[in-house]
Amino acid sequence: MYVFSYLRAPKIKYYIFVTMQLLRILAFPFSLIYAFVVYIRNLLYDLGILTSATFNTPTICVGNLSTGGTGKTPMIEWLLKHLSGSSKLAVLSRGYKRKSKGYVLAQPISTAQDIGDEPLQIYSKFPEVAVAVAEDRIEGVKQLETTRHPDLILLDDAYQHRKVKPSFSILLTSYGHLYAKDWYLPTGNLRDSKRASKRANLIVVTKCPSNLDDEGQLRIISELKPEMNQQVLFCTLDYDIDLKGEKAGLSILDLKNKEVTLVTGIANPEPLLEFLKSNEILFDHREFSDHHYFSGREINFFNSRPLVLTTEKDYMRLKNKVNNLYYISVSHRFLGGGKEVIKKSLENLSN
Repeated sequence: MYVFSYLRAPKIKYYIFVTMQLLRILAFPFSLIYAFVVYIRNLLYDLGILTSATFNTPTICVGNLSTGGTGKTPMIEWLLKHLSGSSKLAVLSRGYKRKSKGYVLAQPISTAQDIGDEPLQIYSKFPEVAVAVAEDRIEGVKQLETTRHPDLILLDDAYQHRKVKPSFSILLTSYGHLYAKDWYLPTGNLRDSKRASKRANLIVVTKCPSNLDDEGQLRIISELKPEMNQQVLFCTLDYDIDLKGEKAGLSILDLKNKEVTLVTGIANPEPLLEFLKSNEILFDHREFSDHHYFSGREINFFNSRPLVLTTEKDYMRLKNKVNNLYYISVSHRFLGGGKEVIKKSLENLSN
């Protein structure tokens, strides 16, 4: 969180961590109430008392059971990259922390305040794709069907939004924070029931070590306990060593001799920190809460630094405001034959 962003002393961070863990333990009774509400809600949908809408246009849901940090946006981008050319595609997101309301279709002049940082990131890479945001997923799909006529709609972060029944569901869980080992909010990070995993067609374990072997994969599969009809795939993060920003020609290796200020406003920056450390990059880390909108004072501070490195999502909120700003892009890479498995699973939907 931002309130702690400038507290870098290890002892202080340790005390903060211990305090937060204690508060989570004390919040356990509230997590039981939350779990009960989630159970009743899912039961009402399972019994058909609450109904889910279906649409003529095939839909692929990409989501998780926890609060962020599983790599949903890079997965949407991976799907767009591998589905493009054969279909007219659209993406529907909620547009978390945007300043607008209702249904909004991304335009060349759109900003993060208009549609949210993640939808803007997707649209910046895939301008030919209809990227839209809407709080009401049903209304969002109807608008896309009426105005854009897509062959396939990707529903971003919609796993727990059961008002729309997707044609195909991809459930993400991160290697270091498997949903099978988690608990409900606010004690844990689960926002949906572990049993909800049974609705997924594919379960993808993200942010795995690149050298995760078959034995390690089998151990995780045994922990997740998938249904007989569910496949579990594994992928790792690939960081691009060539940095992007207003000026070209800088790589991650060029940062070894520079004074670097790292700015992150994402759910889990740990994989990025490990990547930079593995490349022997020294940096001053300024950590903020997920989707944080930077104040004028913070912008002024960043502009006083020789070089600012950030994530692609944060870049969507910082571009044209900070000088000497660069971002490092990241993508998913499937381990083993996972790439072919997921492509084959989606063939019928995209044709």
